Amino acid sequence: MAIASIKEVAQLASVSVGTVSNVLNRPDMVAPATRERVLNAMNELGFVRNESARALRSGRTRTMGLVVLDVTNPFFTDVAKGVEAAADASGMIITLCNSDQDGPRERRYLDYLEEQRVQGILITPVAGETQRLEQLIDRGTPVVLLDHRATRRNRCSAAVDDVLGGRIAVEHLLDQGHRRLAFVGGPMTISQVAERHKGAEEAVAEAGGEATLELVEVPSPSFASGRHAADRFAALPAGERPTALFCANDLLALGLMQGLQALGLRIPGDVALIGYDDIAYAAGAAVPLSSVRQPREELGRVAAELLLEEIDEGERHRHRQVLFEPELVIRESSVRS
Repeated sequence: MAIASIKEVAQLASVSVGTVSNVLNRPDMVAPATRERVLNAMNELGFVRNESARALRSGRTRTMGLVVLDVTNPFFTDVAKGVEAAADASGMIITLCNSDQDGPRERRYLDYLEEQRVQGILITPVAGETQRLEQLIDRGTPVVLLDHRATRRNRCSAAVDDVLGGRIAVEHLLDQGHRRLAFVGGPMTISQVAERHKGAEEAVAEAGGEATLELVEVPSPSFASGRHAADRFAALPAGERPTALFCANDLLALGLMQGLQALGLRIPGDVALIGYDDIAYAAGAAVPLSSVRQPREELGRVAAELLLEEIDEGERHRHRQVLFEPELVIRESSVRS
């Protein structure tokens, strides 16, 4: 059975095609009784709105793009829930794209989203604020940086103070008496990783004395990278191993935990461990994982609201850079008995 047309709806409701169009797009302009008659005709005929045709006329879809670094990371799942909640409340649809921390792949998604005439784009960029993002803005597509601080005033951002997050994690380890520490993370081209490392370095420098921080760089902040890092760590002579590890995210920390325990090392007896993000799996780990908590869903919701404001306000919009503070959640993995 063919989908009913606007013309057929108009004939059944005994109104003009223009009145049906107004019911769909400007219902406040139609008298309540007429609007109800048109809606009843739509229900009777099984009318389905042609959104593609509407987008063709307006030049924009009712869609916003969301580009994240790693769709398998539960952190981004929670962020996406916040984005979706704000978008749904405004009648918008999300197109989710996974750059997988790959610059060329990110660019291909940006090209696709621009071709699809999305209303705006939320992005956690692979390599910061690129010329491609600037080009999108210049062409009229609003862009909001998500989980990444904007360095230019012509764009909005919603991020977490990752330097502070690195500081509070390492300060806790120092308070527990550790002096040989290591930061496990990478690649360092990801700004969040670099900022967490910077905060860790600042905490160690302020501690003075004999405290040291080794950088253990991994190819990606993933569970598998954590497992591989555990092998490298265990291969060190016992007297040279760091006694505490701060990981750039929870997936790394959980991979390390599993790998270290498989090699017979005790957490926190032989090595203390702290992650970052406080994903749901952190509290439920074999040894409950200490972690730096980020307001994940709120981060996504606020970023989406910033984008919706810019879409609605156009040139009147005043750009804002929202910065959240992280919180250290202390569990068994980092506390000396």
